[in-house]
Amino acid sequence: MANENEVVKEEIELEEANVDNDVVETIEQAEAELVEEQEDNVQAELSKANEKIAELEAKLEEAESRILRQVADFENFKRRARLDQETAATYRSQSLVTDLLPALDNFERALQIEATNDQAKSIMQGVEMVYRSIIDALKKEGVEAIEAVGTQFDPNVHQAVMQVSEPDTESNVVLEELQKGYKLKDRVLRPSMVKVNE
Repeated sequence: MANENEVVKEEIELEEANVDNDVVETIEQAEAELVEEQEDNVQAELSKANEKIAELEAKLEEAESRILRQVADFENFKRRARLDQETAATYRSQSLVTDLLPALDNFERALQIEATNDQAKSIMQGVEMVYRSIIDALKKEGVEAIEAVGTQFDPNVHQAVMQVSEPDTESNVVLEELQKGYKLKDRVLRPSMVKVNE
């Protein structure tokens, strides 16, 4: 009986060991499944986080690009506004000068008349003084007459209204100025009306 008891005892111990092994295997398997599930969860969360980071980086890059474009647009606007102000300041007197040109023409015609007596001579001197003071004021503003007679014809500053053939003179040279032209700084206000040699 003792043997039997020992055999039973051994069988019980074996069964307990098998049960313990099964429990250990089950626990290990459960732990492995849990670790794998946690790793999958971590990978999924990490993947979501990476997607979110990529999305936010794209939005940030787009926002930075938009801000840089707006800064560039604003700088261009400031530059254009400054150039417009400089142009307006440079040519502020253009409309006044343009309105005065017919009066200057009339003064020049009046000065071409020869005075026959002392009273007419004194009137002509007064007219010439007024003309000179207007010319001086215009020069201070940057207005100057365009050179014409004896120069090469330049369509940018001359307007040919007549063409003649003078064999003694070079071709395309201005022979006579019919109406004086004027420039305000570098801008032509009125081209000179000229007679040109063919």
